[in-house]
Amino acid sequence: MVPNHSPAAPSTFHNLKRNKKKVMLILFSSLLLAAFVATVATLSKHRSSTTMATNAHAILHTSCAATRYPSLCTSVISSSPSLLNSISSHKDVILASLNLTASAVHRSVVHVRNIAAAAASNLTARERTALADCVDMFDESLDELRRSADDIRALPTAANEDKPLPSDPEILVSAAMTNQESCLDGFSHDKLDRRLRDSIITELTHVIHMCCNALAMIKGLPGRGGRVVERRRTMGFGVDKEGWPEWMGEGDRRRMAEGDVAADAVVAADGSGDYKTIGEAVEAAPAKSKKRYVIRIKAGTYAENVEVPKKKTNIMFVGDGRTTTVITGSRNVKDGSTTFRSATLAAVGEGFLARGLRIENTAGPSKHQAVALRVGSDLSAFYDCEILGYQDTLYVHSLRQFFRGCLVQGTVDFIFGNAAAVLQDCDIQVRRPDPNQKNMVTASGREDPNEPTGIVIHRSRIAAAPDLEPVKASFKTYLGRPWKEYARTVVLESEIDGVIEAEGWHEWNGPFATETLYYGEYRNTGAGAGTDGRVKWKGYRVITDASEAAEFTPGNFIAGSNWLQETGFPYSLGLSMN
Repeated sequence: MVPNHSPAAPSTFHNLKRNKKKVMLILFSSLLLAAFVATVATLSKHRSSTTMATNAHAILHTSCAATRYPSLCTSVISSSPSLLNSISSHKDVILASLNLTASAVHRSVVHVRNIAAAAASNLTARERTALADCVDMFDESLDELRRSADDIRALPTAANEDKPLPSDPEILVSAAMTNQESCLDGFSHDKLDRRLRDSIITELTHVIHMCCNALAMIKGLPGRGGRVVERRRTMGFGVDKEGWPEWMGEGDRRRMAEGDVAADAVVAADGSGDYKTIGEAVEAAPAKSKKRYVIRIKAGTYAENVEVPKKKTNIMFVGDGRTTTVITGSRNVKDGSTTFRSATLAAVGEGFLARGLRIENTAGPSKHQAVALRVGSDLSAFYDCEILGYQDTLYVHSLRQFFRGCLVQGTVDFIFGNAAAVLQDCDIQVRRPDPNQKNMVTASGREDPNEPTGIVIHRSRIAAAPDLEPVKASFKTYLGRPWKEYARTVVLESEIDGVIEAEGWHEWNGPFATETLYYGEYRNTGAGAGTDGRVKWKGYRVITDASEAAEFTPGNFIAGSNWLQETGFPYSLGLSMN
């Protein structure tokens, strides 16, 4: 007998078959939906990536459009996908540019070292020195580019514009660029030197142009430009009747005036100190010091070439007087040195100070370039020093420098370089040159219109030195000539002796730089201060606006971070009131 439920068996089978079809349909639909979602997500991500890439390119082109070499700016950054993808603002473009500039400097280091190794036996002594100079300067450039990038990251944004500004990245990029120029200059002394110059000029020109582009872009950042200048103009400090800043207590003023400064080390040629030579004392000084380290140099003559390297920061030299403590040397180009390495004293470590010293190069006018003092130390200052030489006496190489109450003597281009340098209350004296030479007080090496550099002579005296005075009619003397295309020199509220020719300024090579330079004179006095007969160049101006002149006073030109008050030296930040 068949059970009652047996007829239902076929129905159950069909139900199971239908359910299996439903499950398969659901699974297929799920897979289809997942594939659709993944496709949409991929398309969305691609669209987002495309949008981001489009935005990055737009920002890049906008930023680079303001530079001197826009094609280089865009092509170099576009060739690095990782850097390009990181761009979401103008600041990012600058950081990418600085990163690639540093990479180019690294390549230059390798290239120069390879040249030195491959051609060692065929190099002249000066070529070997010039290559070593380049490696040192490239190392400094890498540090300056790193610090400038750090400063860019720390700049205020639109949301916090009242945040205090960091140190100026422009001066750091300018210094990095100047190092490339100085490297090339080391191979420009004669025809033989130029064989090496030709082998490195392409790479170094690339770095120079990259620095030019970075300077132009930094100028366009929020928080730069006029707002910085305006803030600096509000930071004046009073001075007492003797020129000391009022913030200093009476005891500190007396100690600075009398020379009573506690020393960390003493140098004495007679063996009565800790060291017999200045070089030994510098070598023993702490590296990267945050505190002031004072080296007292007792009266005596120290015949040595001294360098305070980059790692030796916050060093101060205190002599027993600028006529009794003498650092002397005679290195010069004619005898085989480079200009850069000829310095009797080279100060590179940040925050270097010197007081009461004579620094001299005794090579004489016939030996061509012979530097007494080279300064590549940021926020450095010299007070009551004598800096004596002939051609290229004072090399204000780079960064920010201040000279107060100093005597500077020389003949051809004897204050030269590409620092932001102010000489205040100084005696600038022109010496007797060789018979076939003209005297040039200054030779500014400013290469780019966006560099915050120049030579400023403020409340000083320009006159003939004792050896020139009796025969000054036999030699022509000028305030300066343009060493580089955007040379900038300003003479403010100074006394100019009749030793200066009526034209005031002299060309370097025909019309070179006469339209792009900035030479200015403001309220000077003396027999050589008349401006009626001055050159008629487009770049020369008689400054009549006090606000324009004020841009070149210490308070605006070099004192934006209040560093001058830390020196303990007297200074005046602004123009005279009378």
